[in-house]
Amino acid sequence: MENKKPFKVPHTLTLLFAMMIVAMFATWIVPQGFFQTVLNEANREVVVPGTFTLVEERQYLTPWQLLTAVPRAFAAAQDIIFFVFIVGGVLAIARRTGTVDALIGNLLEKNKETPQKLIFMVIFMFSLASGAIGTAGEYIPFVLILVGLCKAMRLDAMTAVGMTVAGYGVGYGASAFNPFTVLIAQGIAEVPPYSGLWLRLAIIVPFVLIAYHHVWKYAKKVMADPQQSLVADLPCPLDGKEKTEYPTLNRRHRSILFTFLITIGIAIYGISQHGWYLYELGACFVGWGILITLLGRLKFDEAADSFIEGVKDLTTTAVLIGVARGIALILEDGQILHSIVNGLAMPLSHVPAAISAVGMLIIQTILNLFVPSGSGQAFVTMPLMAPLSDLVGVPRQVAVLAYQFGDGFSNMIVPTNAVLMGIIGIAGVPYDRWFRFCLPLLGKLMLFATIILILAVVFGYGADHHLAEVTAQLVS
Repeated sequence: MENKKPFKVPHTLTLLFAMMIVAMFATWIVPQGFFQTVLNEANREVVVPGTFTLVEERQYLTPWQLLTAVPRAFAAAQDIIFFVFIVGGVLAIARRTGTVDALIGNLLEKNKETPQKLIFMVIFMFSLASGAIGTAGEYIPFVLILVGLCKAMRLDAMTAVGMTVAGYGVGYGASAFNPFTVLIAQGIAEVPPYSGLWLRLAIIVPFVLIAYHHVWKYAKKVMADPQQSLVADLPCPLDGKEKTEYPTLNRRHRSILFTFLITIGIAIYGISQHGWYLYELGACFVGWGILITLLGRLKFDEAADSFIEGVKDLTTTAVLIGVARGIALILEDGQILHSIVNGLAMPLSHVPAAISAVGMLIIQTILNLFVPSGSGQAFVTMPLMAPLSDLVGVPRQVAVLAYQFGDGFSNMIVPTNAVLMGIIGIAGVPYDRWFRFCLPLLGKLMLFATIILILAVVFGYGADHHLAEVTAQLVS
């Protein structure tokens, strides 16, 4: 009797390209249509509710258009691709100075007996940063540092990715202040900016604790038995660069770390005050790379060699980011993105208010696969969800909350999220392994989010803001 070969999960690149093919077939089947759009005060396109129309003549995307979508997707994702390259190269320079290893050694010495404290600290701090100013791609520089730290603490790369992405996802999902999601969604829904703050502040810690419990529970299993690791059979992304002994954190290392904090501070200021994004952040890291070359007393040729090596190590990551962008590109070209939004929203008008709120959460979660940009998803969905919430008896503040939960938490798992693909790519974690780790966590977060939404509807969270406006609209 022949032994059947065990099923092997395809390479992440294979899975992403297969999703592009499925998206192309979907454009042949799903009705093609679109909403009318207008420019709002921020000069961004928003859809006009009630204007959905089907196209008169279906356009069929061809296999040739599928192939051309790949280089177009790389062009569309160039900002994050080049940011990943720059960060990888500059961190390789920092490693050449010994600063990264010295930092790992210092953190290991302080936390070797309490890894749970480190895990909680990272998740909590990252969630606060994401929730306050919308940081996401900025965490990429920390990934390899956390991988090295976890390896030294008898943990694995999955733990490093888990604490990073969990902090990022919880921060976006339970955000109190995020200007790229909360503020935009509230503006479109016409509720006062930052209103309803008390609830969002109250739920951030419970969500952080759920994420911490999930990551720490996994980490304990790995510490007890390394074979329980989901990446036990894979090489470490540090490629044999792990240290058994670490250099002492000296004055030169501290000065380099201080300039790193200044660089991050400049980046945060630029994001919050001047609307900086990845090009400007990349420029900050280029400047930091030159500075640490001087502070670390490296020859410029040494720094150049290190930079090129760091870039080469992230080639796979860059390819995955580019192909992931191609899925949404196919859906946009095939004119079915608005059709999907319209088809998902229609059933909500036939169920009770509390169920409608949960339905909005499910819809926003599904749509994040197709529109992975948080602000982009707000501009596409909130012009529909806001008036729909009036019809089904859901306060608009709750509709905004459902958008936050759906967009933020699913950021942790959707393969079209370029930041996620960048993080797991740098850490050497295949998407299918990450999916196995993250799906239970996503389930826990979504269950708690569902409870929050139902209670918010029952107790009329945000109902006072729009009662007068909705009454006036019905009268008129």
